[in-house]
Amino acid sequence: MFESINPATGKSEARYEAMSSEQVTAILRQTNAAAKNWVQVPVAERAEKLLNVATILETEKEAYALLMTREMGKPIKEARAEVEKCAWVCRYYAEQGTGFLEDERMDTDDGEAYLSYHPLGVVLAVMPWNFPFWQVFRFAAPALTAGNGGLLKHASNVTGCALAIEQIFKEAGYPEDLFRTLLIDSEQVADVIARPELAAVTLTGSERAGAAVAEAAGKAIKKSVLELGGSDPYIVLADADLDLAAEKCAQSRLINGGQSCIAAKRFLVESSIYETFTDKLMAQMKGKDLGDPESEDTDIGPQAREDLRESLHRQVQASLAQGATLRMGGVIPEGLGYYYPATVLTGVKPGMPAFDEELFGPVAAVIEVADAEEAIRLANQSDYGLGSAVFTKDIAKAKSIARRIESGCCAINDLVKSDPRLPFGGIKRSGYGRELSKLGIHEFVNIQTVVVG
Repeated sequence: MFESINPATGKSEARYEAMSSEQVTAILRQTNAAAKNWVQVPVAERAEKLLNVATILETEKEAYALLMTREMGKPIKEARAEVEKCAWVCRYYAEQGTGFLEDERMDTDDGEAYLSYHPLGVVLAVMPWNFPFWQVFRFAAPALTAGNGGLLKHASNVTGCALAIEQIFKEAGYPEDLFRTLLIDSEQVADVIARPELAAVTLTGSERAGAAVAEAAGKAIKKSVLELGGSDPYIVLADADLDLAAEKCAQSRLINGGQSCIAAKRFLVESSIYETFTDKLMAQMKGKDLGDPESEDTDIGPQAREDLRESLHRQVQASLAQGATLRMGGVIPEGLGYYYPATVLTGVKPGMPAFDEELFGPVAAVIEVADAEEAIRLANQSDYGLGSAVFTKDIAKAKSIARRIESGCCAINDLVKSDPRLPFGGIKRSGYGRELSKLGIHEFVNIQTVVVG
């Protein structure tokens, strides 16, 4: 039994029956059969279906946004923006997908040579609760356009979103069984990966979940893509526009209640501006409203689950016990819902949870550094490597620093955000592979080399 609990009230929204092993087996076979037929459909026709998906998303935006808000606590205005972004990625691959999959001629010494792109088959997507629509569509739009089938194992607390997404693809005119949802526990994922009907797997989630999926995929010798956690460093140099830096840093730290893998988490600030920047950051964070996620005025909703809030608070308390200073927030409010206030810690150092671990909530760790060299060293002193940012008026210097930061993406004088036109992913324990752009649609294809003598 899966249950969706509204994190703003702590009350149950809905319950769903888990699927039996017989149901899972039937779905695997049906999706595999649908994928074999789908590959025969011309690429242009496959891509065009995404326009139907985009239209449905735009037409039903309010309903889907409210569903997300009630299942995982996302502020309603952010939920609407998420639905709009899903429509964007669908329109992007509807326009670009055919070109991305065309044969690509290669230069050789002898005769004709080209690359052709063919789908792998059925791809399992193990998806998280924090962006319950976007994470799925950024996988599904390119994967289905490439000719694959899709199976979705979503986080159990957003089961309503999972079933809604399945229905969207059906309403958009995709084959009946091409994209299906599996209502299964995490412990059953390895068994699904091992099944011969499955060709590949992608996961967005925790490091622990990623390791388990990678192990299962490795045993089955199947392709996998992982997008895992992050402890994203934002470097603020003395010559930065501090008002801009504070605004962007606060925005990145607080988006989705701080529950984002690419949210800013560690702020590495030069000594000469350390206190000034901290004051400006705190002013920005104090200006954000914590409250009912269904209200248009709310900037920060509740944490998605009570256990997640408790884990975040333990990390804050442990960092304080090791010498960090609490500058604001850090106290669980009374009343209903899993709320946690915008929190700022200063004096954060390596060895503290606020430095070493991913804090998945609205907690900013501000770290004083002597200069850019120390900032780069501490930025890279992490097991993670997803996003990063540099704030300085010297763009040439910023570009030089970006090349030295170990991350999958780096923003200069802005926050990190995903864009359908740009590759997205990380290195180190933040995972491997890329989503979005041309690289994303090529993750789940057989890149076949053809040589004509």
